[in-house]
Amino acid sequence: MAEHVWRSLPGTPCWVSLTAQSLETACAFYGALLGWEFRDSRQGRLGPYLEATVEGSPVAGIGSMVQNVGFPVSWMVYFGAVSADAAAQSVRESGGTVAVGPLRFQDGRAAMAADPAGASFGIWQGDKTPGWRMRRSRGVPAWIELQTRDAFAAAVFYGEVFGWGADPEGRSDVAWEHDRVVLRVDGHPVAGLCGGAVEAAPDPRIRPRWDVFFAVPDVDEAARQATGLGGEVAGPPTDTPYGRVAALRDSEGGLFRIADLRAPDVAPGTAPRPYP
Repeated sequence: MAEHVWRSLPGTPCWVSLTAQSLETACAFYGALLGWEFRDSRQGRLGPYLEATVEGSPVAGIGSMVQNVGFPVSWMVYFGAVSADAAAQSVRESGGTVAVGPLRFQDGRAAMAADPAGASFGIWQGDKTPGWRMRRSRGVPAWIELQTRDAFAAAVFYGEVFGWGADPEGRSDVAWEHDRVVLRVDGHPVAGLCGGAVEAAPDPRIRPRWDVFFAVPDVDEAARQATGLGGEVAGPPTDTPYGRVAALRDSEGGLFRIADLRAPDVAPGTAPRPYP
């Protein structure tokens, strides 16, 4: 099993979390598809919250806001921060918005924000996880990617908020690679920012957003299994320069991606795009 774990660096992705309508429905879908097991978490303050685990290690969270009728089912990426309050203020000063928080949790502080193009993301202050784990085993987040209208403008925004490429230790850098802006930490890719005419997509559910890729051993089989579990294929399995990927919606409509990345420490590639 290929794995790379680096020391946690503020400003890098540290957690992914799903807002579901029903915890039971979400656990049944993702448990069967990705092999997740679940345990109660102390993190939930807005409603019930579970941690998904792989081999005993937490890899994602699932929360349910049962009182928010119509609240969209969606995945959110959280970035670590030394101070959630300072990061939230930087979001505002850089043209973004802060929708929730920062709020104090039992072992940290969190906020929900959006960049100037409207893509939502989270800010986390605290020891939520020991660091972003780039692993290729089934069910583990393998990559995150921003779909936006202007990748360079987005890179400027996130660079200002989280100090990408400007950390004192020189561990992070941002570069244009494979038709995207790529954030690397300790030489390893952490996130990609892709530009494109998202606003012209025919599907009104598609908008600027952060996508999460989960590793699977067989993308085609996982896509078929997702359909059988009540989900749908939003973008069919597609070969990229680095592996095979597909875009799926879970049984409640939440969009995510799956990937079989044959080469270590690389992004999933863009040509052709896995969905419109």
